[in-house]
Amino acid sequence: VQVVESGGGSVQPGGSLRLSCVVRGSFFSIPVMGWYQQAPGKQRELVASITPGGTTNYADAVKGRFTISRDNAKNTVYLQMNSLKPEDTALYYCNAVVTMRGSRYNYWGQGTQVTVSS
Repeated sequence: VQVVESGGGSVQPGGSLRLSCVVRGSFFSIPVMGWYQQAPGKQRELVASITPGGTTNYADAVKGRFTISRDNAKNTVYLQMNSLKPEDTALYYCNAVVTMRGSRYNYWGQGTQVTVSS
């Protein structure tokens, strides 16, 4: 199973970015897909997650600014980030909980950098 992110970059405060993540490989289902952020010197923290049925969960710091969505047919999850702030600067990791052979496995992407600066 491979988890591949794209879409990071540099943007000014107030700008927008859209992250994408595709899960490739052989598996039964992906019960949860999500995005985490890790700033220098800090622990990795949940930004948002989504189930196949569309149930979402957001960190308080991004509510109203970020939107997570997924395309189940494409095994892809997106993170639309609007009204970006300097404190959103971090390495963003895609996470996929995958079911195979009756068990759940946790997979991570390589990370994509988001930098918000004037």
